[in-house]
Amino acid sequence: MIHPTSEVQTTNIGENTTVWQFCVILKNARIGSNCNINFSVFIENDVVIGNNVTVKSGVQLWDGIRVENDVFIGPNATFVNNPYVRSKHYPGKHIGATIRKGASIGANSTIMGDITIGEYAFIGAGSVVTKNVPPYQVWYGNPAAHKGYVTPGGEVLGLDLLSKVTNKKYDYIDQQLIENDQIS
Repeated sequence: MIHPTSEVQTTNIGENTTVWQFCVILKNARIGSNCNINFSVFIENDVVIGNNVTVKSGVQLWDGIRVENDVFIGPNATFVNNPYVRSKHYPGKHIGATIRKGASIGANSTIMGDITIGEYAFIGAGSVVTKNVPPYQVWYGNPAAHKGYVTPGGEVLGLDLLSKVTNKKYDYIDQQLIENDQIS
């Protein structure tokens, strides 16, 4: 469903994707299936969005940004694709962020260009991300820093890798979060 108040120039939108009111999506953007593009979102030409992605209200996705499957982008999250911007001076290539599968970005976060947010990583609301964030890690603050871990199901763990819900212990090995009893 594309709301009639939105201007959608692209035909590259997958099945069961919803585009809500007052969105603008440029002609070369690619959006996967089963996505939810909320009110007042702008998506530029050189943007690729995977399947099952939620983009909340007030987000602008600029050229060079890549969003993999199952990502959540909170309201008013901001992406930077030119770190040395000047009016009417355009870079040869925009350096957007890459948001890996299953990651979540909290409301009002700022993500600098040329940053990768790892699989299932979690960025807390209001954070300013200036470095790559490894998979399964929780980062927040200004500048954002490593504060814990997160399971693929969304349970946040402290730096001690202990679940407060199940008392399971996890280990972080080769950028993978592994339940302790699975380590050989």
